[in-house]
Amino acid sequence: MTKHHRRRGIARHGRLRRHPWRTVGKVIACIAAVGVFSTVGIVGVAAANLVSDAPPTVHLVGQTSGPIPEVGALKGGMNILIAATDSRTGEGTTYGTTEDSSGIGLNDVTMLLHLSQDHTHAEVISFPRDLMIDFPKCPDGDGGWNGAEYYVPLNTSLVDGGLPCTVLVIEQLTGIDIQAAGLIKFNGVVALSNAVGGVPVCVGGDGIDDPDTDLELPPGEHTLMGLQAAQFLRTRHGLQGGGDLSRISNTQVFLSSLVRTIMSAGTLSNPVKVWGIAKAAEQNITFSDNLKNLTTLYQLAMAVKGLSFDDITFVQYPVFDDPENNNRVIPDEDSAKTLTDAIIADQPITVTAGTGQGSIDADGGSTGTASPPAPASSASAGTSSAAPSSTSTPAALSDNVFGQTAATKTCSNGAG
Repeated sequence: MTKHHRRRGIARHGRLRRHPWRTVGKVIACIAAVGVFSTVGIVGVAAANLVSDAPPTVHLVGQTSGPIPEVGALKGGMNILIAATDSRTGEGTTYGTTEDSSGIGLNDVTMLLHLSQDHTHAEVISFPRDLMIDFPKCPDGDGGWNGAEYYVPLNTSLVDGGLPCTVLVIEQLTGIDIQAAGLIKFNGVVALSNAVGGVPVCVGGDGIDDPDTDLELPPGEHTLMGLQAAQFLRTRHGLQGGGDLSRISNTQVFLSSLVRTIMSAGTLSNPVKVWGIAKAAEQNITFSDNLKNLTTLYQLAMAVKGLSFDDITFVQYPVFDDPENNNRVIPDEDSAKTLTDAIIADQPITVTAGTGQGSIDADGGSTGTASPPAPASSASAGTSSAAPSSTSTPAALSDNVFGQTAATKTCSNGAG
C-alpha cells in the first residue's frame, strides 16, 4: 500500500477551522436524506423541470446506467451517501473566499442513509470529518487512479477523487454497499430553512453565546430561519465541550426537529412549502446517475413517507480520540462493527448512550458523555459477511454510539 499524505488537503483543513460554515451542509444533508424524498414525491409531475435543471450527475465506480424504472413501489432498500462540500467556488463570499477552499473542496460532512428492505425504518450515520482512516485507490477524475492512502482524514476523500472516492472510502470503512450518492453545496441552507417556515429548536444549559459565529441564543425555544439557522449549525464554541463531536450532537437537535417539521401535515399539505423545499434542495444537490430521474425520487418519497419519527434514527459513527493527535479521532472498531453489522443485516437499531455532550434532554438532563473513550485493541471493522435478512429485533449498540430518533426532543447544551 502506498503510504503518503495529501498535504495540501490537510493544510487547507487547518485554515478552515477559522471558517466554521462547513457545518451548514448538515442541514441539507438531512433534508436530502429524509425530507426531500418525501416532498419531491408530493410535488409529483410539477417537479420534473427541477430534475432537468439540476446540476450534472456523477458516475459512481462500478455502476452502470439502466432503464428508468416503471412507476410503482420501490423494491427493497437503499443506501445513499450524502457529502457536503466546503468549496467556496460559485458560492459568493458569505462563507469565506476561494483561498480557503476552491474547486470540489473537502467533504467536511459525510452521512450515510440506510432505508430498510421493508421500508419500516431508516438510519443516518454521521462520520466525523477528522476521522483518520485508510483510503482505497480512487479515480482521479481524468480517467486515471490515485493510489491507496494510509492514515488520512476522511474529509480529504472528496478532493482526492470526488464523490465516487468518498463512496469507495465509506464502503471500505463500513462494508456497506452504497447504491446512490449526493453532493451538497453551502448555498441552500437559508432557502431551505425559510421554505419550511423556520425550524423550532430548544436551547438549554447556559444558552449559546458564540462570537465566532455571531450567534446569541438565550435558554428557551427559538424558531431558526435563514442566517440564524446557519449560525446555529456552525456553532462549536457555543456548546459544552467546544469540539466537532459536540457539534454533531447539537446538529441532531436541529435535524430531528427539521424532520418533524418537513414531514408534518402543515408542511406536506402546503404546496408552496413543498415546492420551495424541493426547489432549494434540487438546485443545491449533485446526484449520482441513478438518482437523476423523477421516478426514482418518487419511489423513494413513497417509501420514506410512511415512516414514523421513531423509525428514523441519527447516529454518530463511534470513535476514539487519536493517540497521535488529540484534534483527530480514529474508529472504535468493535462498536462500529456492531453498528455496521446491523445495517448490513437490515436490523433496526436502538441508541442507549444518549446523543453526546452537545445536547441535553428536554428536561435538562445530560444525554451523553463528553468525549470518546480511550481506544482498545479490537477486530477490524467494515468486513462483515452478515447476510441481509430483515428482522424486527433491534440491534443493541455499544455505549460509544451516540444518537437519537427524530421523535426525541433534545436541547442544545449551551456553554454560555
